[in-house]
Amino acid sequence: MTEKISDRIPSGERREQILAAASLVFGERGYFGATTDQIAKAAGISQPYVVRMFGSKENLFVEVLARALDKLLVTFNATIDGWKADGSPADQIGRLLGTAYVNLIEDRGILLSLMQAFSMGHDPVIGAQARKGFIAIYTLLRDDAGFEPERVRTFLAEGMLLNTLLGLRLPEEYGLDEAATELLECTFQTKLQMVLDVVGEKSA
Repeated sequence: MTEKISDRIPSGERREQILAAASLVFGERGYFGATTDQIAKAAGISQPYVVRMFGSKENLFVEVLARALDKLLVTFNATIDGWKADGSPADQIGRLLGTAYVNLIEDRGILLSLMQAFSMGHDPVIGAQARKGFIAIYTLLRDDAGFEPERVRTFLAEGMLLNTLLGLRLPEEYGLDEAATELLECTFQTKLQMVLDVVGEKSA
């Protein structure tokens, strides 16, 4: 019944439905901990349908990675283009990009699946794609945003801290653990409530 219902959805929407579900499952469970059956259940379709569309778990993960990188790069490019068009001061782009990055938490699987991919450098297929994507982010910040290499390093380090806090589910400790609360407030600042709301929705 589930598969018959999914067949009525246009293929592009159906593909995005699966990739969005896979993004979150891979992000929370890792490549080796996730199964196509778990992803199918999260997407509300049958497991054979997922396999038929993507062929293998590896192919699916590579597409999840490509989706996450594309959304991140598109978001950064749009932010940089807007900054240039507005004629905003040069020192504003770092804050604008940081805000844009935090806003990606609304699709929580994006940042978590990127973190999982970046930990798989040993894999000949996934590792190669992850390295290529990471360098693409670096060069965009350096060449288009005009960051010096040291500033790119700092920006990426802060992004990885944000990913780590999400991966640890530390926002769930907000208000319960003094040190965790302090770190979360320092990291997310004015975006903290949005993060807590998103995490709360996913945990519900």
